[in-house]
Amino acid sequence: MHEMSLMESVIEIVCDTARQNGATRVKSVRLDVGVLSNVEPDALMFCYEAVRHGTIADEATLEINRIAGEGWCLDCGKTVALEERFGACPDCGRHRVQMTAGDELKIRDMEVS
Repeated sequence: MHEMSLMESVIEIVCDTARQNGATRVKSVRLDVGVLSNVEPDALMFCYEAVRHGTIADEATLEINRIAGEGWCLDCGKTVALEERFGACPDCGRHRVQMTAGDELKIRDMEVS
């Protein structure tokens, strides 16, 4: 389960950033997780519960925002929805689509005190 190492890194970044900015407690964390990122939100939540204990994010809430898959179709010349990695353009059916969204995992923001 790679979600455990991902969440360990998220907690480390959140706690380090909070401390660097003079905070002693993290109240909430919001993550953006793309639907094409191969990261399971439920697994992230489970891992979050395990790794936050004993840190300044011990009582922080976690919100996970799902980001839809999108790509730029080189043949149609427009942004299209993507349901899968390396998927075909839903309009023309060709596979010349460059993914532009949906594979991210990033910390959107956090609230500290």
